[in-house]
Amino acid sequence: MSETYYEFGTAAERWDRAQMFFDAKEYQTAARIVRGLIDEAPGQVAQRLLLARSYYHSAQLSRAETELRAILELDPVEHYARLMLGRTLERLGRSNEAAPHLRMAAAMAGEGPDLMD
Repeated sequence: MSETYYEFGTAAERWDRAQMFFDAKEYQTAARIVRGLIDEAPGQVAQRLLLARSYYHSAQLSRAETELRAILELDPVEHYARLMLGRTLERLGRSNEAAPHLRMAAAMAGEGPDLMD
């Protein structure tokens, strides 16, 4: 597909298109579309979260980590980003680094410490 296809339409249409590709498990295509949206509005957490999820599901874990850390800089209490960062770090074999993020995500979700064991 040409680059023009991804750039076509309003931001809302491109957002819908990115979500459609994500739902179809076309994670790399979804990432490609949403990166353009982020370039236009870098402070949008939802777009960055979809990009991080696309990276995570396409096993681009270092890129997912980078996006998740950027999200948490924008919104430190973004629960799902915190959980995903912990899971991403686990998949990268960095369990010790993942543990505090997973504990914090559990606390944000109202889960007690006994549920983390």
